[in-house]
Amino acid sequence: MLLQLTQYLTTLHSGFGVFQYLTLRAILGVLTALAIALLIGPLMIRRLSRYQIRQTVRSDGPQSHHIKSGTPTMGGTLLLVAIIVATLLWADLSNRYIWIILSVTLAFGAIGFYDDYKKIALKDPSGLAARYKFFWQSLVGLVAAFALYLTSSLPAETTLIFPFFKDLNWQLGLLFIPWALLVIVGASNAVNLTDGLDGLAILPTVLVAGGLGVFAYVSGHAVIAEYLLLPHLPGVGEMVVFCGALIGAGLGFLWFNAYPAQVFMGDVGALALGAALGTLAIITRQEVILVIMGGIFVLETLSVILQVGSFKLTGRRIFRMAPLHHHFELKGWPEPRVIVRFWIITVILVLIALASLKIR
Repeated sequence: MLLQLTQYLTTLHSGFGVFQYLTLRAILGVLTALAIALLIGPLMIRRLSRYQIRQTVRSDGPQSHHIKSGTPTMGGTLLLVAIIVATLLWADLSNRYIWIILSVTLAFGAIGFYDDYKKIALKDPSGLAARYKFFWQSLVGLVAAFALYLTSSLPAETTLIFPFFKDLNWQLGLLFIPWALLVIVGASNAVNLTDGLDGLAILPTVLVAGGLGVFAYVSGHAVIAEYLLLPHLPGVGEMVVFCGALIGAGLGFLWFNAYPAQVFMGDVGALALGAALGTLAIITRQEVILVIMGGIFVLETLSVILQVGSFKLTGRRIFRMAPLHHHFELKGWPEPRVIVRFWIITVILVLIALASLKIR
């Protein structure tokens, strides 16, 4: 919205032309979303407490988590408000990618909201049944995949790119649709599984969004993309503004979610953020990079799959508890140690992924 306003103001004074620069709008997106989160956060936490929207702790979880019972949850609504408002203010609203990623983020947020609502307001500990949750996630992911496929105009938009290799690419064709569905739904659930400790999921999400933002900028810039041997994808650079909004909102939320957390994001936040990362990876054609950067999310998901598979097949558990962060807690690691070490690992993985820009 403000972009369109500054475009008009540029006709009156050339100085307003500075707002056309993508990098400036990305920075303003960060600052706007951060300001919204910090300003609204305390009010939202008070409202959540007043209406008894509080976390319930699983009975079979670590004993140290029982103290978390009663902490306000569904704080992910704060994330969604900050991301959406900041993006609408500073992004180019004529860009199709902006509307696709906002729609996916909102839709997955709505699924998570209903899941949280059933658990808290309706006192149903199971929440939205897994089969229904997966159905709605798949439906939204499928619509997004079709939208991206049908509006694509270049072969590169449906090509799977492998990092670190100059000429290793695979044109997906119609396989793009199930592939995109898998990435979006998989990323959404991976972030949701990781969201089990104070701040554990949000900072890796911020770091991965920042990394994908770099790839979006490179892919959207014809000269830089050619220099770094990446396909030029017109319009993808606008994703940098969305990444900026996600980063700002995430940092603002972390202010309240850092150990000991004043609020949890709930499924409304975790499902939405994961879907946003998956959609970003699809749009930028960096799905493999997402796996590298989001290695913590991948490990958390694999730990659950392996734990369930092993128990069903052999009756034995591989880990003391899944997801993986609970295993380390039961080994005696204090919660802050688990969180910070997972953060450090994510920083390393993001740097490795960014190195692929030059190592090809």
